[in-house]
Amino acid sequence: MARVLVGMSGGVDSSVAAGLLLEQGHKVVGAYMKNFTNEEGLPGDCPWEQDIRDAREVCDFLGIEFRILSLMDEYRDRVVDYLLAGYRDGVTPNPDVMCNREMKFGIFREFAIAQGFDYVATGHYAQLVRNEDGSVDIFRGAKGKDQTYFLALLEQEQIKKAMFPIGHLPKPEVRREAERLGIPVAQKKDSQGICFIGDIKMSDFLGHYIDDSPGPIVTLDGKTVGEHRGLHLHTLGQRKGLGVPSNTYGKAYVVVEKRAASNELVVAFDEPETPMLYATRCRVGSISVTHQPLSESDALLAQPRYRCESASVTAEFLDETTAMITFAKPQRALTPGQICAFYEGETLRGGGVFQKILFE
Repeated sequence: MARVLVGMSGGVDSSVAAGLLLEQGHKVVGAYMKNFTNEEGLPGDCPWEQDIRDAREVCDFLGIEFRILSLMDEYRDRVVDYLLAGYRDGVTPNPDVMCNREMKFGIFREFAIAQGFDYVATGHYAQLVRNEDGSVDIFRGAKGKDQTYFLALLEQEQIKKAMFPIGHLPKPEVRREAERLGIPVAQKKDSQGICFIGDIKMSDFLGHYIDDSPGPIVTLDGKTVGEHRGLHLHTLGQRKGLGVPSNTYGKAYVVVEKRAASNELVVAFDEPETPMLYATRCRVGSISVTHQPLSESDALLAQPRYRCESASVTAEFLDETTAMITFAKPQRALTPGQICAFYEGETLRGGGVFQKILFE
């Protein structure tokens, strides 16, 4: 059996993952990654102290060793700075995807290997298939719960050392397994918010680090309808929080463009025919693959955000890490900075970052 270091968040998913691995006969150690403690007094809830207590309680219950890894400097350098730089540049980055690549399956995995562990395990809803040649593929999680989108930027060497013990289970079954195992946090609510930072509004988080830069909210025909506090506080496709009523029954404004040069936030009615809201063609860069290189002949599906269906695409590769992607059906609010995950059937093939959206 293997030596496995389990990333313990204090929640039910990682706790059940540790319990199942222990039942399977593996040598299990739990570790909490102390990445953010809100020492700067951000508004919102950063429950790291309670999470540590919960993770320790679970490990004590399971009879396994518990460790705390302080990775705050690395998290700031690799995730927080990436997040802030993206918003300052006018794009919408995904810190959860970057946290998985750089922290959980980056620094945490490297620590585990250095300590003699065979694998790192997390509570992700994803499934692994280990092939005869030693390679590993990622498949979507069980029906109703799938988190492979957040793993889209992982590479083969990272995946080989990963274990996802609950990936074959739907969420209700994980709760039942927690009850069966007697795990203390069986009924704990799932965490919300930014990865490792906690339940805090993104606008509040950004407002703490980036100064307001007010400007006009305008319609596509140039009419000023309000004022924004800063372009970094808004994203394409956004409807809520604009503070601008449409004054038209049954219609709501949605963000369709951010004009950095003039500091204008452009809104339009949220309708399928609205210009700049739906697109089929875009450029995706920083592409990485989970196993085999992507090919223009692959029957690829692309998922442009977490909670949406994947759609058929064709790809024209400009180089190894950049491609022009054409969706078979128009997609709403494709957003520069966000992650585009690629699939072939149920298999995660890789992912990249939306760089430019083309409107024809």
